[in-house]
Amino acid sequence: MRFQGSDRYVATPDLMLAVNAALTLKRPLLVKGEPGTGKTMLAEEVAQALNMPLLQWHVKSTTKAQQGLYEYDAVSRLRDSQLPDAESAAKVRDIRNYIVQGVLWQAFTAEQPVALLIDEIDKADIEFPNDLLRELDRMEFYVYETREMVRAKHRPLVFITSNNEKELPDAFLRRCFFHYIKFPDAETMQSIVDVHFPGLKRELLARAMKTFFDIRGLPGLKKKPSTSELLDWLKLLVA
Repeated sequence: MRFQGSDRYVATPDLMLAVNAALTLKRPLLVKGEPGTGKTMLAEEVAQALNMPLLQWHVKSTTKAQQGLYEYDAVSRLRDSQLPDAESAAKVRDIRNYIVQGVLWQAFTAEQPVALLIDEIDKADIEFPNDLLRELDRMEFYVYETREMVRAKHRPLVFITSNNEKELPDAFLRRCFFHYIKFPDAETMQSIVDVHFPGLKRELLARAMKTFFDIRGLPGLKKKPSTSELLDWLKLLVA
């Protein structure tokens, strides 16, 4: 399998090389770049192009690595144990009824290879990446409550995105294939716009692009407009 871009996503040659290298080396692809440069969309487009199901794990500041593996719902088990009916009693006796599979578990046990997106990993606690090292490296983890080892049937194609809000541990970085998506230059940006607005008048596009890059070039600007924001502007202009 090789990724060669798609009709909806303008992938530069070095980005396609990074995706295919991660496929060949069987290592997670860590993608960094400014917000709005298409990091999340990359996983979606690669999955579609390679005909792979996509599982997504959107990380928040409160997310723990264990949630990607599984969670034991002790509260539900306690509640069910207080019910008088025989059905609830039978359910309580089997702890497997209260094990909630996380997205990594689902990816490991899928019947066909899947693409797995771990989105904005830098939002979580600094220990979050380290807590996933063994699982992503060995493609297995142990479920203590049921005393079973879950091993990957197929190695998923793992995409990890970061907005570079905090540094990631060196040990984690060494296990990933890394690519930084540079902000598109004017030529690449025009190709992106052409994908979304193929009939756009050249004069309107030229004026919009000039205004966009002029704003991005303003000194001291804390938040520069992104590619997605340019597309939103153009959508309003042609509406």
